[in-house]
Amino acid sequence: MVVFYLLVLGTGIWASFKSRRKQKESGATGMEMVLLGNRSINWLVGIFTLTATWIGAGFTDGLVEMMCTPSMGLIVAIVVFLSYSSTFIIGGLLFVKPLRDRNCVTMLDSFHIKYGKVITTGMSLISLFIDLTWLPPTLTALGGTMSVVLDLPFSLCIWISAAVVITYTLMGGLYSVAYTDIIQLVLILGGLSICVPFVMMSPHTLDISQTLMNNTLNAPWIGQPEMKKTWIMIDDFLHFALGGLGYQAFHQRTLSASSTASAKISCFAAAFFLLIFSIPPILIGAAAASTDWNQTTYGSPSPYERGEASLTLPIALQHLTPSFISIIGIGCVAAAMMSSADSALLSASSVFTANIYKNILRPQASDRESQWVDRVSLVVVGVVGTSLSMLNNSILLFWFLGAEVSYIIIFSQLFCVLFFNISNGYGAIMGVLVGLTLKLLSGDPSLGLEPVLHFPGCTLEDGVYVQYAPVKTISMLSTIAAILLFSYLASVLFNKGVLPEKWDVFKVKAQHSPVPLSPVGGAIEEEENEVMNRNSSQSEVSQTMNICKCFYIGFPHI
Repeated sequence: MVVFYLLVLGTGIWASFKSRRKQKESGATGMEMVLLGNRSINWLVGIFTLTATWIGAGFTDGLVEMMCTPSMGLIVAIVVFLSYSSTFIIGGLLFVKPLRDRNCVTMLDSFHIKYGKVITTGMSLISLFIDLTWLPPTLTALGGTMSVVLDLPFSLCIWISAAVVITYTLMGGLYSVAYTDIIQLVLILGGLSICVPFVMMSPHTLDISQTLMNNTLNAPWIGQPEMKKTWIMIDDFLHFALGGLGYQAFHQRTLSASSTASAKISCFAAAFFLLIFSIPPILIGAAAASTDWNQTTYGSPSPYERGEASLTLPIALQHLTPSFISIIGIGCVAAAMMSSADSALLSASSVFTANIYKNILRPQASDRESQWVDRVSLVVVGVVGTSLSMLNNSILLFWFLGAEVSYIIIFSQLFCVLFFNISNGYGAIMGVLVGLTLKLLSGDPSLGLEPVLHFPGCTLEDGVYVQYAPVKTISMLSTIAAILLFSYLASVLFNKGVLPEKWDVFKVKAQHSPVPLSPVGGAIEEEENEVMNRNSSQSEVSQTMNICKCFYIGFPHI
């Protein structure tokens, strides 16, 4: 276990020295290297780091947990990994080029260009919240795996894992994260592939083809494919497919690529590799759901019945494989899980430093000052995320919560700011209010919220109301509709003179066209650009609006 941790840590430290050499050769600023690797990541490294960003605790341990949870099973697992592959395909087709054309450092820069400081601050805080909800499941899985193997206290294992991840991310930024991702992917594929035959051929495990739909030792691992849940599965698919595009970690990989073509290749290849990497955890989950745990050293009842479903993967490897195979498998899995933790840390610190501190709090901050802010924010995010890991042992709760916010709020806002010229600050605010209000009124069993709005199909089951309508997608579409509707109304009211211009705090009367940001570390001339655009003639604005009437893959493209 220590060897695997040291291997990842050593790779991260080596990559940090490589980053410094590259910086000296290219003359890039420190922040350019830390946040985007000087936009020099080639397509091969890009494929590894993009794939590894998604293959972490939520993916590996989460898929195994789903397979052993009767209400989920194979059906939900397929929905999840296909939706994640769709994230890469949709991102490569639609989102890579617009963000790179604007020379964005983070995805939040597109909000800063169009909406200004106030809206960007709010969206940045939401993005930070999403990254914070991403950390606990990863660290919980890391700590749980170490705890199972080393028989150490759960909390101690979590803090040790967090310290390792924080250390190498702190030293090398994106370069350390990208190159450790290569090691982590090799470890997880090799380790789990070695373990799968031993788990499935364990004398305590039945043939998984016989337990697929039969209630033998445990519930069928196919899940509950009921027709009334069709809309829920469609909702979950869209939720994960489009919600993934609201994560800064995804866009950080595509923005760091050496070219737009390289970024797109990385996205499409990662979509394929994600399907390959989903096979081992699904097979292990099916075997765990087909195991007579009473005959193992773990004993009866099963991990799911004990409330330890989130630890099924390390438990299965420890009790269903020989000891030397178990050590290899669990060590590889633990080391590989760091790939999501470092991505969340780097994403959160990048958003705070670039979009809150540098763009809003201290635009005059030097490159050295920004680097220190990035380091401090990374440590703070790591400590807070690790502390949250102590609140709940379930991997899926934090995973789902962050993904829902990303889907309903960030994706909707990013979609409108990139593809609809009419969107403005007023619409953005109303979109957040409408989307969150509708989702909360729809209820959330995981948060203990009873539904106030009962959509068609809402039924009372075992004293709990269950929504069978696609409430997450309805909330997301309502957010987009609110953004566009209120943006249009605000534009008409101010441009027609119905409301006085002095009330126009977001300056929608003279909509300005987006301009690319200057590179990280350079001065961002956003204020001067706003003044020049507000003083430009009406004819120039009209000309810009006409040019904007083109389409990018079926969507109006700015």
